[in-house]
Amino acid sequence: MNAIELIVACAKVPSYSTYEERLHPLIHEICAQVDEATIYPVADNNLVIKVAGDESRPPVALTAHLDKIDHFEGEERELAVRLENGRIIGQMDNTAGLGVCLDLMFRSRSHDFPTLYLLFSEMEEGTGLRQHPERMKNAGVGYKAGMGAERIAHFLLDELPLPACVITIDTTPKFKGEPGIALYDTFWHRTDGTFEASALLKNRIDGLKSFFQRLHPEILFGNAVNDYIEYGIVLNKAKPAAAIPSIAIEPSIFPYHQENEGVYCEDVEKIVDMLTAFLASFDFQAF
Repeated sequence: MNAIELIVACAKVPSYSTYEERLHPLIHEICAQVDEATIYPVADNNLVIKVAGDESRPPVALTAHLDKIDHFEGEERELAVRLENGRIIGQMDNTAGLGVCLDLMFRSRSHDFPTLYLLFSEMEEGTGLRQHPERMKNAGVGYKAGMGAERIAHFLLDELPLPACVITIDTTPKFKGEPGIALYDTFWHRTDGTFEASALLKNRIDGLKSFFQRLHPEILFGNAVNDYIEYGIVLNKAKPAAAIPSIAIEPSIFPYHQENEGVYCEDVEKIVDMLTAFLASFDFQAF
């Protein structure tokens, strides 16, 4: 399966915030096709998938979120998704990233990638908590946006060798309906001064930005709130000497946080190709 097919499959599942486990059977089915993949469940609805690769290089973490915003009043029916005029239209905000990550898992079988961690988080979205908590489990009590990424980050700290970097694949509204790819990098700007990035961490992030800009000169640098902030803060507060970059790479989405969101197939395919080149060739010795 390629990224487009994987996005379509994931978009059909009504995995609303707090009901992310509805996507787990599909992800287990997909991962069962790759012998190198091992799935670790992380409480409550999070998944970490380790895809064994070149052990001479440090692992790399790719992340996406499992939860969709519930625009459908809790209905459990299969959600609509279609391909139209070069776009995938449906619930794209979570599924674009899932499809890219899972495609790279399949590509790892034919490319010389380092070990991959696919980090699939619950509760990235805060919209349900603000707009309709009554549709969520326990009426939203005990839940907060970003809690899944925080839980996964602590799992990495406790259970697995730390990744050289964390790359979140989400979606960006910055292109207002036009195709495009954005890279978010300064996660500490969203911490109200409670975290200061070291010079080493900033240099490593600049190295990633330069690499991806060479691959895609039109890439837009920016910032926004999503899981890449939680990964960056939790990992680097716990292990500041490790200086683990956390960035997000995002295809254009329009409309945003609504029904019938659309992403451009060409943007998705470019991101898969960019990340393939990165995983196959990035010089971590000089990182």
